Amino acid sequence: MKDANKIKSAKILRRRIRTRAKMEGTSLKPRLSVFRSLLHIYVQAIDDVKATTLATASDKEIKVKGKKSEIAAQVGELMGKKLAEKNIKEAVFDKGAYKYHGRVQALADGIRKGGIKF
Repeated sequence: MKDANKIKSAKILRRRIRTRAKMEGTSLKPRLSVFRSLLHIYVQAIDDVKATTLATASDKEIKVKGKKSEIAAQVGELMGKKLAEKNIKEAVFDKGAYKYHGRVQALADGIRKGGIKF
């Protein structure tokens, strides 16, 4: 069983590295990195040139109950508002090792609804 977990972790790491190798965030067009756990979802805007985090959002900031996809969409809208306050209109969406469906897709749609283009 331990070998199976090592193989799974290695595959996740490979997918994450492959995805991030194709993109880079700047201060004008940051990389939006997504982390999804079983209960929560987090997103942060990263400037890879300066190696700084410009803004963050998570479902812990939103005190609303509901489906995880709906909460992810609200987190996306919150992130869109935070980026709009910093005069950022474009970003690069970094889904990491996750598939683009479900909560990750809802988050991306919420960010677009907040006024940010990918």
